[in-house]
Amino acid sequence: MIKRSRMLARSGWLSLFLFICLWPQRAAGQDLAEAGALTSRSAASASSIKAPEVPSVKAPEDSSKSPHLLVAPVQHPEVANRQALEQKAGKNPAKLLLRSTPSGAQVFVNGMFVGNTPLLLVVAPGKYEVELRGSRLEHARNSVDLLPNETRTVSLSLSARYPTRVAVK
Repeated sequence: MIKRSRMLARSGWLSLFLFICLWPQRAAGQDLAEAGALTSRSAASASSIKAPEVPSVKAPEDSSKSPHLLVAPVQHPEVANRQALEQKAGKNPAKLLLRSTPSGAQVFVNGMFVGNTPLLLVVAPGKYEVELRGSRLEHARNSVDLLPNETRTVSLSLSARYPTRVAVK
């Protein structure tokens, strides 16, 4: 039964292929439009099928946007949080370079997710609580106090939150 259904499916594709290849006098665009609805049974009546007219869509005023995307692209939360920190930086911002061992840990500054390590942040001078979370429940915390125009590198080693080995005596 399965072999028979596979043969029928192949014969449908074969008739579609032959229909497209054996009708060179028709316009290529019309062939493709009609071929979408074509099956092995409807090959004889396909010549009467016309492609539906699609109304043209006005391009948006902003040339950088695609006319096909009707919804504005969503900004990732870490990008929005990082931009909020940078906007508050002011005239004399401090720079904070965060690194972790192993790298790729999630970075939380004052409880907000801002990206993955290694990460360079431009922030306003002040005190910040930095938390790093690894992929295997590792974590590290540090409090950082930054002065105006200061650049500080913070390297933290992630440690396991729960014991990984248990010894029984």
